[in-house]
Amino acid sequence: MQERDRLQIGERRLPIQRFSAYLFDLDGTIYLGDELLPGAYALLTALRNGDLPVRFLSNNPTKSRAAYVERLRRLGIAVEPEEIVTSVQSMTTWLQINHPGAVIYPISEAPLIESLEAAGFTLSDDPAKIDIVIASYDRTFTYEKLQIAFDAIWFEKRAILVSTNPDRYCPFPGGRGEPDAAGIVAAIEATTGASCQLTTGKPSRIMLDMALKPLGVDATDCVMVGDRLSTDIAMARHAGMASALVLTGDTTRETLASVPESDWPTYVLERIDQLFAG
Repeated sequence: MQERDRLQIGERRLPIQRFSAYLFDLDGTIYLGDELLPGAYALLTALRNGDLPVRFLSNNPTKSRAAYVERLRRLGIAVEPEEIVTSVQSMTTWLQINHPGAVIYPISEAPLIESLEAAGFTLSDDPAKIDIVIASYDRTFTYEKLQIAFDAIWFEKRAILVSTNPDRYCPFPGGRGEPDAAGIVAAIEATTGASCQLTTGKPSRIMLDMALKPLGVDATDCVMVGDRLSTDIAMARHAGMASALVLTGDTTRETLASVPESDWPTYVLERIDQLFAG
């Protein structure tokens, strides 16, 4: 029987090893909406009891690290702030290292704006002063914001375009969702002719390195667990690390069976607690 057939009928080998660190997506992996997904509490408790490092990686830039900590604790998951890595943090850190004096125009919601201000960046909506336009998940996006980005990039010919995350939409319980950062990137690219030069969220190595550097472990000794092939699983694949796709969020078995084998994860899980053999 071909591997693709086994995936369709539910046969897939499960992890039998312990990893040096466990990295998790959040929405669609640990929880969906305001509910923990089946097996999440049991798995995380087992990892904690085994003194195994855990990190949570989120592309969603509309929530701060503190908001994620509060949400997980409310759901009964013990977590410390340093265990959360978001696209807000990865963007801010990347800018601090690579463009410390840049004038920024963030098309974003409050968490990214507050993070950039706290890091000492000058923010401006004057196209003649803007060095970098950040396209992010912004539910307050307007034509005026698009015009400012257009002027800074196309008319002034001085700003570059970067993005916090490449997601097309943010999933909601029940199958609905709303447009994410990719739609704003596409609008700016279509009108200016410019290309987005960098994305700091998954599948970017920037976010992965932020998560692993404090732990002092190599990516090849870790596993990334998530529900999206294009972000969670792609990041792991590019880094040479193991990946586990959990079928509780974005990706279905039908979707998985339709993609090339080169895009498959290492493991496919019906429930997230299948990840850990104990």
